[in-house]
Amino acid sequence: MQKKLNSRDIIFYVLLSLIILLLILVMYQVDRQWNKLREMQVSVSEQAKDVQDVRVSVSKLQQSLNDKVMVQAAPAAMGTSVVQSTKKQAEQVASNSSSVAEVKNSPVSESFRRAYSASQKEDFAQGDWKVTSFQSTVKTITPLVSSDSYASDVQQNVLESLLTRNPDTLNWEGLVAKSWQISEDGLTITFQLNTNVVFSDGKPLTSEDLVFSYEFMMNEAIKAPGERAYYEKLKSVEANGPYEVIYKFKEPYFEALGLAGGMSILAKHFYEEYMTKGEEFNESKGLLIGSGPYRLADPKSWTSDQGAIELVRNPRYWGAVQPTFDKLVWRVIQNDSARLTTYRNGDIDVYSARPVEYDKLLKDEQIMGKSQNLEYMSPVAGYSYIGWNQKLGEDKTRFADKRVRQAMTYLVDREVMIRDIYRGYAEPAISPFSPRSKQHDPALKPRKADVTKAKALLKEAGYEDRNNDGLLEDESGEAFSFKLMYAEGSDDTKRLVLLFKDMFAKAGVQLVPDPTEWSVMLERLDQKNFDATVLGWTSGLETDVYQMFHSSQTKTNGNNFINYESPALDALIEKARVEVDEAKRMAIWQQAEGVFFDEQPYTFLKRSKSLVFVDKRIKNLELTKMGLNLNFQPYEIYVPKALQKYQ
Repeated sequence: MQKKLNSRDIIFYVLLSLIILLLILVMYQVDRQWNKLREMQVSVSEQAKDVQDVRVSVSKLQQSLNDKVMVQAAPAAMGTSVVQSTKKQAEQVASNSSSVAEVKNSPVSESFRRAYSASQKEDFAQGDWKVTSFQSTVKTITPLVSSDSYASDVQQNVLESLLTRNPDTLNWEGLVAKSWQISEDGLTITFQLNTNVVFSDGKPLTSEDLVFSYEFMMNEAIKAPGERAYYEKLKSVEANGPYEVIYKFKEPYFEALGLAGGMSILAKHFYEEYMTKGEEFNESKGLLIGSGPYRLADPKSWTSDQGAIELVRNPRYWGAVQPTFDKLVWRVIQNDSARLTTYRNGDIDVYSARPVEYDKLLKDEQIMGKSQNLEYMSPVAGYSYIGWNQKLGEDKTRFADKRVRQAMTYLVDREVMIRDIYRGYAEPAISPFSPRSKQHDPALKPRKADVTKAKALLKEAGYEDRNNDGLLEDESGEAFSFKLMYAEGSDDTKRLVLLFKDMFAKAGVQLVPDPTEWSVMLERLDQKNFDATVLGWTSGLETDVYQMFHSSQTKTNGNNFINYESPALDALIEKARVEVDEAKRMAIWQQAEGVFFDEQPYTFLKRSKSLVFVDKRIKNLELTKMGLNLNFQPYEIYVPKALQKYQ
């Protein structure tokens, strides 16, 4: 017989539920306090190390002064040379103990020139936070094993490289490196390092860290096949003393200087233990330390469930100009409407508008009253695409047939897509190469939508409506139906996929939307477990497509996750990469673009304009040849003291 609950039972269960809820809240608070305590412990430990270093320096200075006094009492005939020697030694010790101050008082190097100019403005001030947002949860910010642009945005403020590009001239400039020499055959590049560079924990950066960074990346136990592919032309990286490092290449490579100079420098003393703990490193979420202007409060404590990523100013930053903001914060806001509301309320400083809402926002008095508005096509704008997976396991898919891929491209009406989804704030993509790049063949034009051509190609490939149900079937009677995987959370991407569904249906092809959480999507890409996917790649000033399209990169976790193999394209990629004459290389790239156009491994969709609103309190925004300085220069944008709101 079932017993009914009385009022006493109800009160008991309510109280029990409240106790459980309180326990959960207490556990959450304890966990947060534990993280804060860990951060404090790291900070105190590093401060103690700094104090110890100062004491050692003072002790050396005192000893030098004592030596000087002793020498002054010695015979005059030998005293002068010894005094000069010990004086230089004392000056060197003092220099080492205050290297940052020395750099600040020295002429500003070219890599810090723009930042220095900003610091001379009348309203310039340090302080405040720059708060932006990510549209998806970030799985990991650990170097090498992270694979999305969000993690890269964070890392570029923490990790540094030997060289950096000048955003005005696009020339390479020294950062950690103060000079370099290239051998006549182009196979050896020797860098001299600045001697005052330290990691955020105070440890000096030396040539050994460069050697380690290369060897760690090339360790097969580390899940970084894409990075290894990019650096496989390197023969060796060798240290010649603490402040000289030599890069030797197996063969000529058109991006040799950028490859060597652009390698992120990992701290050997921090990452060395993971050389034999590959799996632990691969599964880590936030192992991040570098010599850059910002740092994690605790370089080991960040996890993806925190809902935000926070970097704090690196108090030991060695550069000639210190970063302006006390904190850089990225909040994860997956919903488009919530992100706009958050910007409207002043809780984030930057909002990248969706084309569908952009024109309305330009007329929104509240938004325009608080914002600087920038509309531009970045010179390094990436492209979006539909990637057709040509193999599942050991079996070829229908997309292994070039005629099918061509047909799918003919079914995508990019003019309608750009008009209806992107409101004209985009341009059709033809290939991985920007239409403003010398890699692009101007004779190639985007394919126009043509359902008739698409049906003819599909019929030629063996697909017809054999049972009059409106769907195409192959010879075995299996319907042409596929799942299109895309990252959930974006309203625009959802609308885009539904538009594609209608476009494909005109030819009897069934698209099944497959929205997927971002971290799961990354795993499925690694495993090549999908039919097709909507994604995008970032671009550079000259795009090396080896990692994405060379057949050698179809291996597990490689970036050729569509299993595309083309001997013709392989040969052109290999030829272009060793051609150092720019004119000849561009001609080869244009031939490669012809292969892309014919074989359609991707249906290349569009390149979008950036439609950005930035809080007016952030000053010194500037468009450069590399895009908006907001995105890559934490030194030169700032908030005047009177407008700062975070203390």
